[in-house]
Amino acid sequence: MAKSANQHDRKRKNVSEDYARAVQSPGTGCCCSPVPKGVVAKLAGYTDDEIAALPTEAVVNSFGCGNPLAFSGVKKGDVVLDLGSGAGIDLLLAAKKVGRAGKVIGVDMTDAMITKARKNIRAAGLATVEVRKGIIEKLPVEDGSVDWVISNCVINLSPEKPRVFAEIARVLKPGGRMLVSDIVAEDLPAAIARNRHLYSSCLAGAIGEKAYLAGLRQAGLVEVKVKDRLVYDAEQIAAFIGSELQDGGNGCCGASVGTLAKRWAPRLAGKVASVKVAARKPRR
Repeated sequence: MAKSANQHDRKRKNVSEDYARAVQSPGTGCCCSPVPKGVVAKLAGYTDDEIAALPTEAVVNSFGCGNPLAFSGVKKGDVVLDLGSGAGIDLLLAAKKVGRAGKVIGVDMTDAMITKARKNIRAAGLATVEVRKGIIEKLPVEDGSVDWVISNCVINLSPEKPRVFAEIARVLKPGGRMLVSDIVAEDLPAAIARNRHLYSSCLAGAIGEKAYLAGLRQAGLVEVKVKDRLVYDAEQIAAFIGSELQDGGNGCCGASVGTLAKRWAPRLAGKVASVKVAARKPRR
């Protein structure tokens, strides 16, 4: 049991270190994100108007795989919780939806991300947003206190996903909803699944879609469904793994990631997808 807990803590520490390096680095970023940082905001379903209204720092330091607010029914006065809030792009968008009568809470475990997010919140002049340090397996949030849980390509990074699903159910108000963007994957080769940097890049820790939905149902959530799905082809998977970031083998992950990309991308085509998953907590 202790050994397993240590392994989980080690994975979280690795992820936190990788994202801290990525958010602090100039240029295109690191293999810790599916695509170079900043590009993701345009690829993930954010509109030009949404991006234009945000501080530049929030956009260029966005690491995600979708816009979790795109299909949401978040309204004025709601309380929204963002799991793994990063530099704050979704916090700021949610704040505009909930207005002054609402509240937005971000939870992140990486100090560098929290610092960036708080800076972006101040730049946007939003008094209804706060960021708390913590892990998504043990949220620093009261029971039954939020109307919406959102998350952008973060739950796949957790080494203890059932705990995350249970926490979502715990913090939602009766009738509250979740809408998260995430990565799911089927039949990952061992060489991918055990690669430390591919874990941080949202691939090695991903589980299958059926298992993901089953985990939410087991946590007590209902109306669990995939609202949108983008299945990656071989070219997208190669980019996802990070071969374009190697810079001749001198990238942050080393030449081995480029080799893995070329070797496995054709075999993973059709088995990796970005999904938007919705669910609701029963009213009683």
